[in-house]
Amino acid sequence: MEKRSPMLRVRGLNAWYGESHILHGIDLEVAEGEVVTLLGRNGAGRTTTLRAILGMTDRRVGEVQIRGQDVMGLPEHRIAHLGVGYCPEERGIFAGLSTEENLKLLPVVGENGMSIEEIYEMFPNLKLRAKSPGTRLSGGEQQMLAMARILRTGAKLLLLDEITEGLAPVIVQKLGEVILQLRSKGYTIVLVEQNFRFAAPLANRHYVIERGRVIETIHGDELAGKQELLDELLAV
Repeated sequence: MEKRSPMLRVRGLNAWYGESHILHGIDLEVAEGEVVTLLGRNGAGRTTTLRAILGMTDRRVGEVQIRGQDVMGLPEHRIAHLGVGYCPEERGIFAGLSTEENLKLLPVVGENGMSIEEIYEMFPNLKLRAKSPGTRLSGGEQQMLAMARILRTGAKLLLLDEITEGLAPVIVQKLGEVILQLRSKGYTIVLVEQNFRFAAPLANRHYVIERGRVIETIHGDELAGKQELLDELLAV
């Protein structure tokens, strides 16, 4: 089987917030069209890894390549324009705008972003709530909208942070279906996730992060044999 070219390559990534040294040499690689998860306890450095890839920490050193291009010297907006979409845990919905207005008020960072019609086909709930202001949407609908917005931009590398947190099981199931659809369309996804049962069937590979380092890499076909190890690594 021919190896796919890396969409994202991270080597020796260190990152700081002020004087706090959070990441201590993160190494990971994601091929085009893959889904990988960053697993770990709260405070392990998973969200900081996403933010450091995007240049959103106070300081970072190491190597980050997107589509083979070194991005360590680039500002955040230039990194985004390489086709990177970030869905933060806080979602960032414009509360005073309707669902459809949220979908239309976006920069373009890549080619061939999804149309409004394609978004509504993928997220039927959003079509039903097209005229509703952001403040009237449920948590699940806001999460769908946050994901839909980055798909509208044309981004093909998606960094998704805790998208299932606090959501009803039916919404979590829908988000899992969407990620599988996106993977089949060739999107590359890095998923920070606490809900391992959600993440397990979606990902090609799992990186376990602890104290700012990748301490274990588990491929999808190894999960059954390494479940006990995972339970130990992720135990609260």
